Amino acid sequence: MSARAVATIAVLSLVAPLTTGNAQRLPQSAFSPAPALTWESGTVPNAKAFDPRLFARDSTQPASTAWSVLASAVIPGSGQALLKQDRFVAYLAIEAYAWARYAADAREGRRARSAYRELAAEVARRQFGGARPVGDFDYYEKMEKFAESGAYDMDVGGDLDPELDSTTANGAIWLLARQTFWTDPTSPPPKSSQEYSNAATFYRDRAVKPEFQWSWENARLEYAEYRRTIRRSNNAYRTSLQDLGLVIANHALSTVDAFVTVRLRRHVDGGAQRFELYGTLPFDRLTSR
Repeated sequence: MSARAVATIAVLSLVAPLTTGNAQRLPQSAFSPAPALTWESGTVPNAKAFDPRLFARDSTQPASTAWSVLASAVIPGSGQALLKQDRFVAYLAIEAYAWARYAADAREGRRARSAYRELAAEVARRQFGGARPVGDFDYYEKMEKFAESGAYDMDVGGDLDPELDSTTANGAIWLLARQTFWTDPTSPPPKSSQEYSNAATFYRDRAVKPEFQWSWENARLEYAEYRRTIRRSNNAYRTSLQDLGLVIANHALSTVDAFVTVRLRRHVDGGAQRFELYGTLPFDRLTSR
């Protein structure tokens, strides 16, 4: 099991009361202000009924307002901290972990992207000369699937004469154009016909232009390394999106946690009783090990 999955399970287990309905009824008196001190005797009347821990959960305190929910939406765990719940540590830990993983995966994706672009420029494109401009994502994906781009125009200087070798990128595009617009892909209509014009337009829009032409011929080892590197880059970017998903889930869970807690503390049933949501970190067991 990956570290990311373990972290997600940890958050869900710490806030399990949200899904299991682990709410406890607390008497209304537990939320009442503390009795006034009797200065003459220096004692608190009815001291046994006064519990500072319960008084801290009084819904009249600022920590029990909607600001706690907003704080959790901005920084997971901050609302729980305002509500005096020690599970805020879990939310903060997951937030830090997710952003750290995202930064590392995004950095790896960029590093691998620079590597496969440089390899393509120096090996597959160098023989064709020119400025070798950087292509878009689809361009490098085509380069992974096809060892050669093929020529853009087989008859330079005349009318457009597309590549016919369907094992190349341009040849495959011209085949798709013929299959899409011609009645018979193997029997070309007149070049003045609408069928041919539509296929030619399709080809021009998608074919690899001369300045982007490539060939991995006689460079099979480099081509294998290119394919490995582009897959590594894609996997890193895909994982970084999963990291962002964990960030979003952590924000959402912390916000819902704070919202439910605030609503429970404000709720009073017919028996003048209130509810409280508990879910704490087992500090005593952690420190005893």
